[in-house]
Amino acid sequence: MTTPAITGATPSAEGATPAMAQWFSLKAQEPDALLFFRMGDFYELFFADAETASMALDISLTTRGKHNEEPIPMCGVPVAAAPAYLARLIRRGFRVAVAEQTEAARKAGDPPQKGPLSRAIVRLVTAGTLTEDELLEAGRPNLLFALSAPARKPRASDACGAAWIDISTGSFETTTLPRTQIEELLARLDPSEILADPALVPEPFALRVAPNLVPPGIDSARTRMAQIFEVPQINVLGDFTDEEIRAGALVLDYVRRSQAGAMPRIARPLRRDDSETLGLDPATRASLDLVQARDGTTTHTLFSAVDRCVSAAGQRLLAQWIAAPSTDLTLIQSRQEGWRWIGAQPGLMEAITPILRRSPDLARALGRLSAGRGLPRDLAATRDLLQAADALVALLEPVCDDATPSLIRALFAGLYGRADALLETLEKSLSDSLPARIEDGGVIATGYDADLDRYRGLRDDSKRTLAALQQSYAEKFGVATLKIKHHAQLGYIIETSALHGARLRDCPELSFRQGTANLVRFTTEELLDLDRAILEAADRAGALERRLFAALVAETVSHPALPELAELFALADVLTGSARLAQGGTWCSPEMTQDQSFALKACRHPVVEAALDRATRFIPNDCHLPPDQRVMLLTGPNMAGKSTFLRQTALAVILAQAGLPVPAEKARIGIVDRLFSRVGAADDLARGRSTFMVEMTETAAILRQAGPRSLVVVDEIGRGTSTLDGLAIAWATLEALHSQLGSRTIFATHFHELCGLSDSMPRLTPFTMAVREWQGEVIFQHEVRKGSARKSWGVHVAQLAGVPLPVVQRATRLLAALERDQGRSGPQLPLFEAAPPPPVAKDHLREALETIDPDTLSPRDALEALYALRKLALETKNDLT
Repeated sequence: MTTPAITGATPSAEGATPAMAQWFSLKAQEPDALLFFRMGDFYELFFADAETASMALDISLTTRGKHNEEPIPMCGVPVAAAPAYLARLIRRGFRVAVAEQTEAARKAGDPPQKGPLSRAIVRLVTAGTLTEDELLEAGRPNLLFALSAPARKPRASDACGAAWIDISTGSFETTTLPRTQIEELLARLDPSEILADPALVPEPFALRVAPNLVPPGIDSARTRMAQIFEVPQINVLGDFTDEEIRAGALVLDYVRRSQAGAMPRIARPLRRDDSETLGLDPATRASLDLVQARDGTTTHTLFSAVDRCVSAAGQRLLAQWIAAPSTDLTLIQSRQEGWRWIGAQPGLMEAITPILRRSPDLARALGRLSAGRGLPRDLAATRDLLQAADALVALLEPVCDDATPSLIRALFAGLYGRADALLETLEKSLSDSLPARIEDGGVIATGYDADLDRYRGLRDDSKRTLAALQQSYAEKFGVATLKIKHHAQLGYIIETSALHGARLRDCPELSFRQGTANLVRFTTEELLDLDRAILEAADRAGALERRLFAALVAETVSHPALPELAELFALADVLTGSARLAQGGTWCSPEMTQDQSFALKACRHPVVEAALDRATRFIPNDCHLPPDQRVMLLTGPNMAGKSTFLRQTALAVILAQAGLPVPAEKARIGIVDRLFSRVGAADDLARGRSTFMVEMTETAAILRQAGPRSLVVVDEIGRGTSTLDGLAIAWATLEALHSQLGSRTIFATHFHELCGLSDSMPRLTPFTMAVREWQGEVIFQHEVRKGSARKSWGVHVAQLAGVPLPVVQRATRLLAALERDQGRSGPQLPLFEAAPPPPVAKDHLREALETIDPDTLSPRDALEALYALRKLALETKNDLT
């Protein structure tokens, strides 16, 4: 389950004080979540919640009062610092229910408070429902994912429905898929939280499943979806399967629950068809480190190596392109044309980049505004992005014409004048200098609303009146140090020292309010009237400003063009970043085709190259897999660059089909439908699988799914078992890839003997990693050349790894002895045993067979011929023995 155990037990609510009874009631609403219970300037946690949070956050555990004669465990965090603590809890897998005070504390002069302040859970904070910048990764989507399967016991062939939402941007997508493909989809999307029957969720994602959730029935799901999107029936939105609708309703219900009944802005669901997405199984993603490395970071990933975006929205879109490369040739070519065009326009890239860099993240600003957690800066983000859109239009308009690529023309049309009226409103309404919170005041510009200006005038003029009144009182009562101050409970008061206060107590105009050892406080009727006027003006100004802000938020959130504008800015950033990446001529725009061609000239590994220091040059390599030589058998020692070559070839396909530049001088790639990469060995001890079992499981997946349009890059098939077993498995796998599946393949191996198969496999070509021996040293040249390796140089690699010299020397002597023994009398591997010369009798048997014409034989003649052949075969056997 996602939520870690909440340590300790929560007692019965019987006998609780009114305040703790309120806590018990709220806790019962979300028993699986930690309850942040607002008390003044702190969120307090009690009982088991407190014990758990104190350990998770490393904060002090104290007590507060008693319940059933036992001290109540308590800890707390300041409201102002809550986002930092929430982030830590969410990263640890906890869910947090936030209970706020829903009525204001009593002021001076109000009737006494009866019972505790009213409180309610206003939000359930979970990994998949975050909106705040402090809790999110700027350049990464934050997805809430739901699965639904038929009500009967799940079968592998069942069609499941999936739906996923990014509440921070409002995107909403669905798809239908077989149960066997759930893990592949989860690996691509990498959701933060999953709503599903745990039996449906593969083991690697089990810890992300939220507790106790069941998809609604289909009729209820249809009704809820239609109500949320304000349509008469869900079919108006698209052709969705029943299981997609159930998954969609489940994820929407969870979002509504997390927002305490409110529904943020969610885009209408978009049905995804994965038939036009490059197939990448989880093992391949893990092997290639596309968007996230195995340590959970983005360092040393393909994404980090090619990211030239200057905005968080652009980074999220780039990550999506890399995670889900396309098989749609038209889409790929349109992306290529877009960034090539930007790079070809003199000065355009340099002019666009500063605009993109200062453009705010509109999608997430809209997400916060629609969730009711918008800040003044989020409205300002809308204004600033609309201004940036006008600036981009001004740059593109002079250079766009009929010859401009379609993607650029769509970008220009989408930005042109889409929200001019809203921009004018925001420019007039928002102050130049905005506060952090609406409660701080000063959000709405002077001159936008006459009533607000009047209330502010009364409030601000009263400050001047107070200053004049203070001077008047000081002179009247002969106390130069007299001050007029505002007190939270007493309102505006006259404050003076205790020495002067003793003398002023007898003044009939002054009413004593409060005294301390050092200070005395008074008030007057005039001051009380002024206090009421100031408070009334300030309250009216604050209330009106909040109403105006809410109206601006509503107008902004409901504007239909803004989500598309956010997407277009992300697109502009990715295209401009791609153009920047292709500068210098070392990255190319690959030629994409619908055939099975495959040619990379001087290709490089982008991640390895990015990690090298500037003094080190990466050795590029060609890779040609034409239809008549579509299988490359690659031999050579470890450390010579086989794994790098395999991965760089796979990464070139990822980049090409994402529509991005490729690190090569030239490339021609026929669209790949599925890519399989099995490079590197690892066990899976959590599921009881050895390294060899993992290897065989991944090999089985390749052999069951690869086809003529696939690309397979595999390393060391069969190395996890005995030599003969391993050779047999590698041989059979290579045969299947070559002769049955017809896949474009790079098959790296230490079984050098397999190179002899090139005679029986016409589409197989042996290649090797170039190695040079010089003065007793072995030099790895990191070049791929035609031919086969003579040996593995494993002992040399062991020496490079630091194996003690005596062990290396002993291994060298043993290897020499073993090679001599095998060459003299040792058993040869079956593939390369020298075939014995055919006996003469075998030639007679063949001659006899060749003289028989089955079409002319009668049944009796055929039987006699069979007896004659049997007699000849027995004679041949006797001759051989």
